Amino acid sequence: MNEKIMQNKSTGRLWPYALIGIYFGIVLTKGEVISWFRIQEMFRFQSFHLYGVIGAAVAVAALSIWLIKRRNAPALDGSPVAIPSKRLGTGTRYWAGGTIFGLGWALTGACPGPLFILVGNGVTVMLIAIVAAVAGTWTYGALRPRLPH
Repeated sequence: MNEKIMQNKSTGRLWPYALIGIYFGIVLTKGEVISWFRIQEMFRFQSFHLYGVIGAAVAVAALSIWLIKRRNAPALDGSPVAIPSKRLGTGTRYWAGGTIFGLGWALTGACPGPLFILVGNGVTVMLIAIVAAVAGTWTYGALRPRLPH
C-alpha cells in the first residue's frame, strides 16, 4: 500500500514537466523546427531559419548556465547545482559521434527531440526512428566499456 502512495506522490510531481514538454512541442511546431523542408534548407545552406533557432538555443543555454553559476542557484529540491568542467578535444569519438548523429538526422529528417513532437503531430512512422535511437543508446551503453574513450 505504501508503494502506491509513494508512486502517486512522485507521479503527481511530474505534471509540470509534461506541461513544459507540451509547450516545447508547440513552440517547435510553430517555429517549423520539425519541418523536413526547413531541415533540408539548412543542410543545403539555402536558409538561415534553423541556424538562427540553433544559435538562439545555444545563446540561451550559455546565458542560463552562466546565471546558474553566478547566482549559485539551487535545484528545485534545494540541492546545489553542480556543473562539472568538461575538457573538449578533437578525438575520433567526436568525429564518429557527430557523423553518426548527423547521418541519423539527415536520414530521418529530425533530431531526437523533435521525433516525439512529430509523433504527437501524427507522423507515427517516427516511432521507428525512436525505437532505433533507443536501440542505439542501449547498444552504446552495452559496448561503452570496450570503446576507446
